[in-house]
Amino acid sequence: MDFGILVKGGIVMIPLLACSLVSMAILFERMYFYKKCHTDISTLRKAMTQYIPQKNWTALQGSCDMVGGKAAEMVGEALLHDKAIDVQEKFVDMKGAAIAGELQNYLSYLSTIVTLAPLMGLLGTVTGMISSFNVLATAEGQPFAITGGVSEALIATATGLCVAIIALVIHTYLKQRQNSLLDEIEEVGALYILTLVGDRHEA
Repeated sequence: MDFGILVKGGIVMIPLLACSLVSMAILFERMYFYKKCHTDISTLRKAMTQYIPQKNWTALQGSCDMVGGKAAEMVGEALLHDKAIDVQEKFVDMKGAAIAGELQNYLSYLSTIVTLAPLMGLLGTVTGMISSFNVLATAEGQPFAITGGVSEALIATATGLCVAIIALVIHTYLKQRQNSLLDEIEEVGALYILTLVGDRHEA
């Protein structure tokens, strides 16, 4: 990185640099978290269809612990409650909403950065142009004196746009990962309840 360019961009480059660092930190944190949240649905599906009809809750709990991920965690915690369908449905809905909140964490910061970064770049543009006009008014006989302010304005604008674009790409990628995990949780929750209902009907 050319730190000379950062200096030429003016004071707004400091918050823009902070925004870029925050964006990357959120990316790596969410990627690590989402990886831990993933559940092997096929294995969990087999366990549920096998053990629920048998009422083998201990074996199903062991399968949830082995598979891991948020969907398996939801089923594992549901097994600790009364097996009545209405109780199970309420718990699955409540747990699913709680997990959705966990998956959403920090994404709002990226949305804010996407909006804020261009505005900070625009602020740098304004301060740079003000600097240029001040120099133009005082520096007689120095036709190139205003270029410093123009350079500051352009660098700030370009940096603000770059930070916003990067944050937008990161947000879109993480949102897709979040939606994929939510689909997993909804699928497992629905299958778990349907298997319980089917077991009650058979009984």
